This record gives sequence, C-alpha cells and structure tokens, in this order.
Amino acid sequence: MTAIGDNDRRLEKYRRMQRIRQFETKAETIHAAGEIPGALHTYAGMEASGVGACMALRDDDYMVGTHRSHGHPIAKGSTLRPLMAELLGKATGVCKGKGGSMHLSDFSMGSLGETSIVGSGGPVAAGAALGAKLQGLDRVALCFFGDGASSEGAIHEGMNLAAVWKLPAIFVCENNRFGMSTPTSSAVAGANVADRAHGYGIPGVIVDGQDVDAVEDAVREAVDRARAGKGPTLIETKTYRYSDHAVNMGRDLTPRGPEHEEWVGRDPIALYRARLVSDGVAEADLAAIENAIADEVADALSFARESAYPTFEEAFDHVFVERLPIPADVAAHANLGA
Repeated sequence: MTAIGDNDRRLEKYRRMQRIRQFETKAETIHAAGEIPGALHTYAGMEASGVGACMALRDDDYMVGTHRSHGHPIAKGSTLRPLMAELLGKATGVCKGKGGSMHLSDFSMGSLGETSIVGSGGPVAAGAALGAKLQGLDRVALCFFGDGASSEGAIHEGMNLAAVWKLPAIFVCENNRFGMSTPTSSAVAGANVADRAHGYGIPGVIVDGQDVDAVEDAVREAVDRARAGKGPTLIETKTYRYSDHAVNMGRDLTPRGPEHEEWVGRDPIALYRARLVSDGVAEADLAAIENAIADEVADALSFARESAYPTFEEAFDHVFVERLPIPADVAAHANLGA
C-alpha cells in the first residue's frame, strides 16, 4: 500500500467509499435499462465495512469477497474501468467478460474473487493464508462473508483449519441484518456472530460497521496478530443493506421494519463526511473528490461501452489452468508431493 499521511489516509477512505457508492448507483441505473445482464447485488449502506477493512491491508495481501462484491475490490484499490467492463461482459473486464457481476476477481490487487456459493470464501481464504505461510510470506488473507453465510458449513471449515494451523487469516462477517430476505434474527442463533469465535479459541470482535475508522482499527489489530503468527480473528461489522437482495427484481423481497430509517440516518458516507468537516476539512475539498469520482465513473462506463465483447473462440480461454509446480522445499515442508 502506498504510504500516505494521516489526513490523506482519511481522505482516501472517503474517496473509496464515494467511489463504491457512485459506481454502484450508475450500475443500478444501466442494469435497469437492460445494459447489464443477470442479477446485480449492490453494497450500498455497507461501504464503511469494506473500505475500513481493506485500508488495513497491503496491496499484496489477499481478499476474498462475497457475491455482493463490487464494493470489495474497489475498497482494496481496484480501478473502475475493468470493473465496469466486466459488468457489461466485455473483453477488457477483469475476468475478460466471463465473470460478470457475481464472479469478479482482480488478482492485480489480491482480490481472489467472489462466487454465488454463499460461504464458499472461507476455505479459499484459509487456502490463501496457508499458501502464504508455507512460502514464508508475511501476507494475510481476509475473507468477507455475510450473516447468512455465518451458518454455512464452509465458513466454519475455513475458520477451524485457520485456527488449528494458526493461519494468517481474518474473517469479517458483514452483518447487514438480512440473509437474502430473511432477517438475521430469524435465521442466526445467538445475538452476535462474533460470539462463535470462542468455539475456535480465537478472538471475536464486534465493531460498528458504519464507522470506517473503527472498522480499520479492529481489522488492523487482527492483521498485526495474523502477521505475528498468532492465527485468525473473527470480526463482525454491524451494518445495513439499503437495497433488496438483488436490485431491479421488480419485487420487494425484504420486509423493512421501522429500523430502516434509523439505519439510513446513519449512512456511513454521510457520517464520515460530517466527521471530516468537523475536523477541519474544507467542504469544497470533499466536493472536489465527489466530482472527480463522478468523472471517473463516467469514464469507466464509456470505456466499457466502447470495449468489444469476447469472441466465441475465447470461450474456454482462462477457464482451466495447468497445475502449477510446487517448489521442492515447500512440498517437502508440507508433505504435499511434487
């Protein structure tokens, strides 16, 4: 990660949250117009969780998203042009137009991808952390998952192995209060997902997911612990999803209670903007950031629209890979075989 001063770091957090919000607002608009195929799962309302967590990572650290993962790679530092091109299925996309909205990955920023299989990121993150440990690298792997995934077996398999092997992994449950259309209270036992950490003998931390600074502090402590060889941490960010499970579905699947207005009143971007202004940042400087990102999003959309679709001949390119050779010393240490 590029070294930046404290003030610049705070502006960078604001910039990344704005980038996510404006990117997805545009994506939702063109999806409604039929320009993006398939479902679109937006992240609006949860920006502080992703940005706070990713700001605690280095560029070479790994990150695994969810199927609601436009925001996660942007929070990690990905650029908008190839992300927007991927949503439109263009060959210039991060996955050559073959992933689309639900299968984004950007290896250039350590984003190992997202899948539509709820909870499947747990073993992927554990595997990435294991790989880093076996190779003697000090990288960490951060896994985002939702409250719905918190009851999936794969997540617990990943946390269990990470705890047993003291892997450099951080598990961040973004509790947005709904698993698809089911309120968390109706599907998840116990008051807090983070309490489940005790079963694995690892720290369980609860943090206000609308506070980007608080999220960064909590994840940074977990990252330091992981790099020191002390194993994983489970962090639960209490946040809220504004939109339905998937936008433009033509039906409201999510029963919204009176808490909706309360959560919208604690919009993470508005809260942070007010904090920056209170701390002396000029509103004109923040407006300049917002305008620059609007231009950035418009440029990304123009780039995506002007890009070509992949050809039929490319259908099976980049789908399968040959097995990578395992270095002899790594194989010997892990008893994996060459």
